[in-house]
Amino acid sequence: MHLTARSFTARSFLPAVFVLAVTAATGCAPQETSSDGSAADASSSASAAQSCDSGALATETKGKLTVGTDKPAYAPWFEDDDPATGKGFESAVAYAVAEALGFGKDQVVWQTVPFNNSFAPGEKNFDFDINQVSISDQRKQAVDFSSGYYEVRQAVVALKKSPYAGAKSAADLKGAKLGAQVGTTSLDTINEVIKPTRQPAVFQKNDFAKSALRNGQVDAIVVDLPTAFYITSAEVPDAEVVGQFATSAGTAEQFGLVLDKGSALTTCVTRAVDGLREDGTLAALEKQWLSDAVDAPVLK
Repeated sequence: MHLTARSFTARSFLPAVFVLAVTAATGCAPQETSSDGSAADASSSASAAQSCDSGALATETKGKLTVGTDKPAYAPWFEDDDPATGKGFESAVAYAVAEALGFGKDQVVWQTVPFNNSFAPGEKNFDFDINQVSISDQRKQAVDFSSGYYEVRQAVVALKKSPYAGAKSAADLKGAKLGAQVGTTSLDTINEVIKPTRQPAVFQKNDFAKSALRNGQVDAIVVDLPTAFYITSAEVPDAEVVGQFATSAGTAEQFGLVLDKGSALTTCVTRAVDGLREDGTLAALEKQWLSDAVDAPVLK
């Protein structure tokens, strides 16, 4: 059966969310956050469980759910630079989370938030942000995270004519001029995994990194794997995915929804994500929107 972003109605996954809320015997009222960025559990009552209803949530605007993301909003995470379409993996996930919390599509308000601002210290103008933000201990010092909604690997993209297109390992890339967006785990991968002998180029947005790749200003760029496949199939057809980096045992990189530090919404949003994972919604959306990013050589 062909799945669409609208295929996941309240009836398809809300039960899983609320059954989980009840059986976990925990509340969604404001409480301290745990070390993984989600709110710590506490003894619940029937009234506490009900506090995850949309009418009881302390959102930025009463009766609305404000969701942040950057602009441009890149494929395959969003389509046509418009997060409000429900098309693209992260747009579909945002609306699924909203529906699990009791908000209809017309109650979701999108807010433009630059990538680095989303997890910077300070009060937020969104209820949660969705923008391929990896959960990390450093970022959790400034913001809350939901549980992970996508497990990601980093990948290297180079022009097909580049001498580095045939790289088989991180060592083969050490002499390359590499580039990545500032503040990303892609840049961390360059510095901590590849450890090149040349200073990497740092870009404010991935668009600038892609332009540098086209123009030969860098030998290769590092991005997450789904983005790498989209770049090579639709944006820079003269480029190819050189390979991906395997995840070390116990250190899987995950994208999480970003919330204000100590947000009263963290527990409820996390439970919505957990419910979507348990009932298969996240896997179905991943298959629908990210199915092309399924294979690439692993760089040793």
